[in-house]
Amino acid sequence: MYLALINLITFFCYAIDKWKAVNHKWRIKEAVLIGLCVIGGSAGGLAGMYLFHHKTRKPLFFIGVPAILIVQIVAVLFVVKYMGI
Repeated sequence: MYLALINLITFFCYAIDKWKAVNHKWRIKEAVLIGLCVIGGSAGGLAGMYLFHHKTRKPLFFIGVPAILIVQIVAVLFVVKYMGI
């Protein structure tokens, strides 16, 4: 349930930030967008990046967000395999 919610929130934050960028409004900080990915919203962040064509040229995002997602997937697989959860 947590992962669904945090990914949905992250996805909409990327959408809102793209809208603000296009309309020259106050923006969501990059640290907040990356932070949301780190706490579990990396799939939503990646989807938002590519669906809204947002932050796709910045290495912190086009390298960082997929890397965060890969680390999270590996961590979950490790926990499932070795911790039996």
